[in-house]
Formats: sequence, C-alpha cells, structure tokens
Amino acid sequence: MFDNLVAGLKKRHTTLVFTEGADPRILSAAARLKREGIAEPLLIGSPEEVRDTAKGIGAELADIRIIDPLRYRRMDALAEKMHALRGGKLSLADCRAQLQKGNYFGTMLVKMGIADGLLGGATYSTADTVRPALQLIRTKPGASLVSSCFLLVPKPGSAQKPLVMADCAINLHPSAEELAEIAAAAADCARLFEIDPQIAFLSYSTKGSGKGPDVDKMRRAAELAKAARPGLAIEGELQFDAAVSPEVARTKCPGLPVAGQANTFIFPDINAGNIGYKIAQRLGGYDAFGPILLGLNAPVNDLSRGCSAEEVYYMAVITAGLRPGG
Repeated sequence: MFDNLVAGLKKRHTTLVFTEGADPRILSAAARLKREGIAEPLLIGSPEEVRDTAKGIGAELADIRIIDPLRYRRMDALAEKMHALRGGKLSLADCRAQLQKGNYFGTMLVKMGIADGLLGGATYSTADTVRPALQLIRTKPGASLVSSCFLLVPKPGSAQKPLVMADCAINLHPSAEELAEIAAAAADCARLFEIDPQIAFLSYSTKGSGKGPDVDKMRRAAELAKAARPGLAIEGELQFDAAVSPEVARTKCPGLPVAGQANTFIFPDINAGNIGYKIAQRLGGYDAFGPILLGLNAPVNDLSRGCSAEEVYYMAVITAGLRPGG
C-alpha cells in the first residue's frame, strides 16, 4: 500500500533529519532511502562515529550529509531563533546547551527550513521526541492540539484491510471537542494511504444501548465531527463489533452505512487506544506503524526504541509523505 506514496516521493526533493545518526538501524534505512531516491537523509551525530558504524554494517553513506551539533557553523542563528521561540523561558546559554542534543538540534533544523521533517526515537523516549516539536514547531493553523494515529497494515497474504487507530499515544483523556479534531486529522492521514476513511467513535455502547458520561462523550464527539466535516463518513457511538462486523451491525444498528464497514477508529482515551492497537498488532496479523503525529506545523514522527531498520524505513516514507504537498 506504500507503492503510490513512494512513487510520488521519488518525484520530489524531501530532506529528512534523523536525530540518532549513529544508530545502525537509522543508517541502514537512510542508505536505502538515498539509494532508492525517496528522500535526502540528514544524519545528526559525530561524523567519525557515524561513518565507523556505517562501515561496520556495510551501509553506503556516499553523498549523505552528517551534521555534528558541536561543530555546526550556524549554531548562533539556531540558538537565537530558539531563544526567541521560547519567549524568554530559557536563556540564550540554555538554548545553546539544549541544542547540543540531537532531538532539539534536529527540530530546529526543521524549524529553520533546513530539513522538511524529522524522525527520532530510536534511542530517545516519545516525550523527548514530541516535546521539542511542541515547543518549537507547534501546531499548524486551525489545529488546537497534537494527536497521533497508528497505521495498521495487514501482513502479506492476509485478507484483512488496512486500518487507522487514534489517538493511541499522545492525549490521555481527550474531550468530545478534541476527539472530533482527532478524527478529522486521522481521516486526512488515512487518505494519504489511499484509505477511504469510514470513521467509528468507539464505546461500550452502540447507539444508546449503554448509559453513562463516557457514552455521552463519544456520541457528542461524533456529532461534532459530523458538523465540522460533513463530507466524512462518521458514526458513533459504536461498539467495536458493530463497527467492523456487518452481521453484528445488522442486528445492533441496522441502516447505518459506517456500521460494519469502519476502518478508522477513534478511541475514548489513551488506555483504550494503546491497548486496542497492540491487540490488533499482536493477535490480529497486522504490522503497526506509528505513532504518526498529527497537527504539527511540520512532519515530526517518533520511533519505537525496539524498531527494526525496516520500520525506520517505512516511518521515514510516512514522514516524508506528511510534508505539505506530499
């Protein structure tokens, strides 16, 4: 399902910064991206360490740029810009100190337009990847929050269809208004991967079968999402079986077009979302890609610290595809 996205990226020039340039998985993926003409990698780290690691794994780094924050000639400009962005919350000296770290340095390269997007997290925590983006890149116009989704791709030979699940990584207890915004962002992401979003707001209730404030929240979120994006196929509140099984849908909520056909799932909170996508990944025969961050002014994405080189490659493709005009 990545073929069309990859073909489109080969026609563009997209620079992606990798905050952990000396990691063998990053180097392997970066070499492949460069070799296939998908993106221009920019590696953060000591050039000597990066090249030594690359030599050890047989990764070809010819014409791939490596930047060492400790030797960067434009550090003054980055520090001054960061100081202005932080609104006096950090001194100029504090900004310089933070820019010695790959996560902040790489994020400022994106902010300054030197790179189009960023991929990190092979050794950093999610918080250490997301925090600089929130502080420096911030949300895009019209977005009030940053959220996330996971793309679940069926394993080869599976008859399953690709799915999108949100928010599974960022917002702990989103309100109805926030869930409506999360759904719109997840739908836009789904379309990037040629998924026609059929959106289900999930609950332990199907159209009033259960009662309680959590049910009310999901019903209200679905109503707000429909009002905000009338062109989207949206239903809620739905139990998961009513959302995915046509047979169950005919019994529990007949006549609802999305019921039984949903492929984009909005969870009531991070607990449900994180558990849900991991169940699908481990027991449902899916590969999970994400968290894909939504709502930022520029593409920034996080890797699992247990990721493989192949996962880095595909997350880089996704990150490049999220670039405006991608």
